[in-house]
Amino acid sequence: QVQLVESGGGLVQAGGSLRLSCAASGRAFSHYGMAWFRQGPGKDREFVAAASWIDSGTDYADSVKGRFTISRDNAENTVYLQMNNLKPEDTAVYYCAAEWRQSIVRARIWNDYEYWGQGTQVTVSS
Repeated sequence: QVQLVESGGGLVQAGGSLRLSCAASGRAFSHYGMAWFRQGPGKDREFVAAASWIDSGTDYADSVKGRFTISRDNAENTVYLQMNNLKPEDTAVYYCAAEWRQSIVRARIWNDYEYWGQGTQVTVSS
C-alpha cells in the first residue's frame, strides 16, 4: 500500500514558477514508477511527466517539455515537479500517481496507476 500526498500548489502569475511535491508513505518507494497528471476545468485528465523506477529515465508531455522537470528522491520517498514559465493553460488540479515497477514506456497510461494522491490546485493568472 502506498499513500500519496501532494503539496505546493497555489496561485501564480503567468511566467512564474511553482514546485509541487508528492510525499509517499509505504515501503519500497524506489520500486514505483511515479508520474504527474493534471485535470483542467472541463478537460479530461492528461499526462504531464513521469520518472522511471529503474533508471533516470523521464517522459514529458509535449506541452510542458522544456518548462517542467520531474525528479525523485528515493531517500525521502518524494517526487517533485518543478514548473517554470507557467502559462494560464497550465491551470489544473495536479495529481501524483504511483504504480509498482511501471515501465516508462507505459507512463502516460493513467489507468495503469493504482495509487493516486488527492490533488493540488495550480492556478496561473494571465
